[in-house]
Amino acid sequence: MTDQRRKLLIVEDDPGLQSQLRWCFNDYEVLVAEDRESALTQVRRHEPPVVLQDLGLPPDAEGVNEGFLALEQTLALLPDTKVIVVTGHGDQENAVRAVGLGAYDFYQKPVDTGTLHLLVDRAYHIYDLERQNQRLLQEQSTSPLDGVVAASEQMLQVCRMIEKVAPTTATTLLLGESGTGKEVLARALHSLSPRISKGFVAINCAAIPENLLESELFGYERGAYTGAVKQTPGKIEHADGGTLFLDEIGDMPLSLQAKLLRFLQERVVERVGGREEIPVDVRVVCATNQNLDTAIKEGRFREDLYYRISEITIRIPPLREREGGCRILLARTLLERYAAQHRRQFRGFSPDAQNAIEHYNWPGNVREMENKLKGAVIMAEGRYVTAADLGLAAAGEQQPNVNLREVRKDAETRAIRNALAYADGNISKTAQLLGVTRPTLYDLLEKYAIQYDKERGA
Repeated sequence: MTDQRRKLLIVEDDPGLQSQLRWCFNDYEVLVAEDRESALTQVRRHEPPVVLQDLGLPPDAEGVNEGFLALEQTLALLPDTKVIVVTGHGDQENAVRAVGLGAYDFYQKPVDTGTLHLLVDRAYHIYDLERQNQRLLQEQSTSPLDGVVAASEQMLQVCRMIEKVAPTTATTLLLGESGTGKEVLARALHSLSPRISKGFVAINCAAIPENLLESELFGYERGAYTGAVKQTPGKIEHADGGTLFLDEIGDMPLSLQAKLLRFLQERVVERVGGREEIPVDVRVVCATNQNLDTAIKEGRFREDLYYRISEITIRIPPLREREGGCRILLARTLLERYAAQHRRQFRGFSPDAQNAIEHYNWPGNVREMENKLKGAVIMAEGRYVTAADLGLAAAGEQQPNVNLREVRKDAETRAIRNALAYADGNISKTAQLLGVTRPTLYDLLEKYAIQYDKERGA
């Protein structure tokens, strides 16, 4: 933000002090409001990054209720705005209350213009740093794969695997819950492969009736069955030279699994009603949300086919397990994308929306988030998308745990418990696994009140 365009809203009902502050901040674009309603009008119209606000506003000029209400409503509209509250001399209690409600800082009268100018300059500097940090976080959330947003270490590992596998011809199996982005990753794999100039053909094995799926995959000859009036190549032939994506392969009927296995082994297809073997050069990528080990045990999926399609297996974590602030970063990326599509402008998410996004379980994963963001972009009326716009219950005032001491405690506790379990309670082996000395481990066990078998300390 350039100095020439910096906006400062001054909420003050004293005309003399208004003039003094205008003179003090002549290097800013100064906006003035005399009461709460006019202040909120200026906030909506100009979205000032910094607000200098007196607590005593009409019609309650001798009290503070109007000032606190203006503070709360301003921050509800513009959560990132820095509000500096001006209080009376010695009014420490109200100053602390204002900061507790979200004010950036406070200043006590009488006004010293030089000190106040430094305070406003610093607020602008912090505001600019926060905006730059948001942009950097958004850049970090950009995946190395086109179309994939990867803000967590788990998803970055998935992307690295896709990059390694893409140049090869290995048959790849993508495992993940519904809505985790399996087809997006399959397309990314195709786009990074030497086959990018050829077609990417996708077919959902669960969406096509069993009696039609064979014809869809392998094609049919004229007269093969009633209604087969002409020779028709199948999806596999259409993908020749490119990539064939078999989504929800865990739902493929057993009768077709044997024919697919033969194709994967021989790389030839026979159309329904035909006898000619047609060679096809195609890269096969499969995906499912099912547990194929269970399906094999229950006799619903062929074990030999499983080994054929899983030369490389990539597991995609559900959204609820992705760490590193992934959910809010993904939501911001999607908000920008859909807002641009609908030609709408938003400043981001309100605090209640951010809390709701972080604490919601997202059973439908990325697809559910996409749908909620699409609806919110259409329905939201303010400059910030709220939890209500997303159709999510507000998560209260709970904030994500980013306290380094608590995070370290949780991480060390989990690591120690895991090592104890792996070492079957043996303290010496546990210390060796953790890379610490036995006295250090004993200190940590006592510090975190972790129970252990003292007789197995050798």
